[in-house]
Amino acid sequence: MKNQAELMDKIYILKKKSSPLTYMLASRNTHRASLLHFDGKSQRALRYARNQKSPFEDEQDGNVILEPIVFVDGALSVPKTNPVLQHFLSIHPGYGSVFEEVNTENDASSDIEKLSSELDAQIAARDLSVDMLEAVARVLLGSRVEKMSTAELKRDVFVYARKNPRMFLEMLNDPMLQLQNTCAKFFEHDLLRLKNKGRDVYYNLPSNKKKLLTVPFGEEYVYIVASFMQTDEGIEVMRLLENHVK
Repeated sequence: MKNQAELMDKIYILKKKSSPLTYMLASRNTHRASLLHFDGKSQRALRYARNQKSPFEDEQDGNVILEPIVFVDGALSVPKTNPVLQHFLSIHPGYGSVFEEVNTENDASSDIEKLSSELDAQIAARDLSVDMLEAVARVLLGSRVEKMSTAELKRDVFVYARKNPRMFLEMLNDPMLQLQNTCAKFFEHDLLRLKNKGRDVYYNLPSNKKKLLTVPFGEEYVYIVASFMQTDEGIEVMRLLENHVK
C-alpha cells in the first residue's frame, strides 16, 4: 500500500458506455465468483472488509465487516481515508476490463496537449499564404477554390484546423501536399476526369481521351494520381498536363 502522504481521493468508472443506475462489484472470493490475485508466488483470495487493513483474506482477522462496493450512475468515489478499498480495487481482477480509475492528471495533460495542438494549427492556418490556403482547401477539403473568396477559404481552413489539428499540421509538412494540389488543379481545369463512378481516371485532352489509371478501392483519387506522377511515366504526364494549365 502507498504511504499516507501519497494517498489521494480517487474516482473509478465502469468501462461500459451504457452503465446501469447501480452496479455491485464482486467484493469477496466465493465458489460462484472467483476473486483471486497472483502476488508473484501464489493465488491469494481477495475480500474487502471496511474494518480490515488488508484486502487479502489470509491477512484478515475473524471479525470482518463486509461492505458492498456499489457504482452509482457508473461511478465510484473512494476517499483517501479508505486506502484498503483503493488497494483492493487496484488488484481486483475486473480492473481495466470492468472498471478503471479516472486519472485526472493524465486527463489534464491530454487536454493541454490537445489545446496546444489546436492553437498551433490555428496559428499555422492564420499565417498561410493564399496559394497554401488554396492547396489545403483542394487537398483536405476537396473544395472548388476557383469559386471561393479568400475569406471563405480562410474560414473553411480555420474550421478544419480547429477540428483536425494534428492531421492539419502533418499535412502542412507533407511534401505530397503541393503535388496533390497540382493534381487537383488538373481536375479543376477538366484536363482529367473521373469515370465509372469514380473508379477510373481519364485524360480529357483534345487529342487524348484515354484511360490514365484505376483508383484502388477505398483510396482517394487525387492522392493516387499524385503518387503516379512520381513515377518515370508520371513525370512525363505531369509535364504534359502542366503545359495545358499554363
